[in-house]
Amino acid sequence: MSFRMPIRKMATAARQSLKIGLIPADGIGHEVIPAARAAIEAVGSDIPKPEFVDLLAGWEVFTRSGVALPEETVDALKECDCALFGSVSSPSRKVTGYSSPIVALRKKLDLYANIRPVVSVAPTAGEKPDVDLIVVRENTECLYVKQEELTNGEKGKEARATRLITEYASRRIGKMAFELALNRPRKHVTIIHKSNVLSVTDGLFRETVRGVPSLPEVNGRFDDVTIAEQLVDSAVYRLFREPQIYDVMVAPNLYGDIISDAAAALVGSLGLVPSINAGDNFVMGEPVHGSAPDIAGKGIANPIASIRSAALMLRYLKYPQAADRIDKAVDEVIREGKVLTPDLGGNSKTNEVLAEVLKRI
Repeated sequence: MSFRMPIRKMATAARQSLKIGLIPADGIGHEVIPAARAAIEAVGSDIPKPEFVDLLAGWEVFTRSGVALPEETVDALKECDCALFGSVSSPSRKVTGYSSPIVALRKKLDLYANIRPVVSVAPTAGEKPDVDLIVVRENTECLYVKQEELTNGEKGKEARATRLITEYASRRIGKMAFELALNRPRKHVTIIHKSNVLSVTDGLFRETVRGVPSLPEVNGRFDDVTIAEQLVDSAVYRLFREPQIYDVMVAPNLYGDIISDAAAALVGSLGLVPSINAGDNFVMGEPVHGSAPDIAGKGIANPIASIRSAALMLRYLKYPQAADRIDKAVDEVIREGKVLTPDLGGNSKTNEVLAEVLKRI
């Protein structure tokens, strides 16, 4: 899963240590985040000495304290170099006082890009994977601004939600997508939208991202990147039929969430797909999967997505050698196919998969 990340504005001065916030949050987060920590520790001198800070957030914290994201956690993260987030068990019904802590963290830390690579492991080392794409999801607006209201109308209750798309957010997520594409062999960006129906909101997103290569400050940097676009419904269809047509897919918040989860089915499991929440000054790794309450505590959660998220985070922080070692180890375990968790058809435990990865790191 090795690929180059764009050069960011984050500080590049040599660090004596790497301060990493750990937020397991809910469910299997408590099982997979320790695995990601172990993988980071295993790379040794390829990174500065890691210093881990255990932090609280999530539904379980809310049920105990009435607060899903304690201010102490936010303050502590501002003193960290990066972070890893596990998973959250947000209820499907409205609960007074509760709001998703991961959504809040993305906004408070301005982690405007959710970068989700979806790459299949080729049967033989060195072969080209069947699926090799990146979903770049705008992380701060769309329907996730969470502005909803319930009123009484002539025909009963009426529920409305505000969907926010801004030129500012669309431009900077577009720049991120083009930067990523520029560092990939195909140099291809597909803009995902539904502007045939949502002509104002999705229309603004589409036109803004399309205009990124023409920005004066870009100065022709993205001239070699090919631009395509796809309606979100047909994009999902083509994702399953011909995933090889996609390289970098850039989408508003909701579409990006749906597309990346769907793409995970192409590589075998949500338990394999990593992500980072990235901004110009901070990065937080996060496996794409949820809290999986049905298997929480059973010791069979797949740790690979979290381990890969740790690698992706290190790559973003400009430690490619450490990231490559982790990704190569994971690829070997998957390719060998002897030690896999049940979601991949195996019968191994979380700690057994971790042990195999660590052995290869």
